[in-house]
Amino acid sequence: MNAPGKPFLIEMENVSFAYDEGSLALKNVNFRVRAGEFVSMLASNGSGKTTLIKVLAKLLTPQQGTVRIAGRDVRAMTAGHLYQQIGLLLQDPNDQLFAPTVEDDVAFGPRNLGLPDVEVEQRAEESLAAVGVAALRKRAIHHLSFGERKRVCLAGVLAMRPKILVLDEPTAGLDPAGESQMLQLLSRLNREQGISLVLATHSVDLLPLFADRIYVLNRGEVVKDGAPEEIFADQEMMHRVGLRLPYISRLIHEMRCYDGVRIEGLPLTLREARLRLLELIPPQLIMESLKEKTP
Repeated sequence: MNAPGKPFLIEMENVSFAYDEGSLALKNVNFRVRAGEFVSMLASNGSGKTTLIKVLAKLLTPQQGTVRIAGRDVRAMTAGHLYQQIGLLLQDPNDQLFAPTVEDDVAFGPRNLGLPDVEVEQRAEESLAAVGVAALRKRAIHHLSFGERKRVCLAGVLAMRPKILVLDEPTAGLDPAGESQMLQLLSRLNREQGISLVLATHSVDLLPLFADRIYVLNRGEVVKDGAPEEIFADQEMMHRVGLRLPYISRLIHEMRCYDGVRIEGLPLTLREARLRLLELIPPQLIMESLKEKTP
C-alpha cells in the first residue's frame, strides 16, 4: 500500500549501535516508515538488519540517536504500550512459540493485556483466520510444520492488533511456494488492514511485487533507499553490497548487453518483462499468431 503524505509511524534518526566487544552494527542510520507502507530492508547476512529490528523493538538500546514509534520516543514507552504499536516476528518460529497448543499461544498476548475472555477468544479466532490456520486451533505446537509455525507466530502477533509489523526474514526456511504464500499474506494484511510492514530480507525476487520502498543496508549503514525500480536500477551498488538482481531482471540485462535486444529500462517482474518483449514483436506477427489460434 503506497502511502505518500501519511504520517510517519517509525522514525529512526542518526542511530548507532555497537556490541560490547566493540563491533559497530549500526552507523548513523536514518529510517522512516509511513502509516500503511510496505518497506523492506534489503541486506546480505551480517549487514545489521537484525540489529536494526531489535533496536526498533526496544530489545537493544542504541548508544546514539533517537527512535520514535507513532511520534513517541521508545525510551519513554512501557513494553506493554510499545508492543500494542509494534509486532515482532522472529526469523525462527521456535524462538517465539512456547505454549502447548496453537490457541494457547495466540491467546497469550491478549490475555496478558487483561482483556475479557470473550475478547481474547475473538482476537484469537480472527487472527488465526487471517493467516489461514483456523483449522489448527487445537493442534499441539510440536505437530506443526515449519510453515505452519511461521503462520501461528504471525497470528499471535496480529492478536495484539499492532499498527506495525516488523519481520525478520519471514520467508527463511520456506520452499518457493511457501515464500510466495507468505509474502502474499503479508501484502494482503497491508492492503486490507492498513498494517505498516517492515520486512528484513536478503531475498530479492519477490520484493518488486510487494514493497513500496526498499532500504539497502551494508556494514551497518543505509547506502540507498527508494522505490524498487530505483534500487535495482543501480547495479553497481547492488554488486558492491553483495546482492544480485531479481532473476528476471538479470535475464533481461544479459539479453540487452550480450544479445543486443533493445529493451528499455530493467523489468523487475515477469509481467513487466513479458510486456517489454511483446513491444519488440511487430504487430503483424502478433495478429497472424492470433489468427492461427482462432478455430
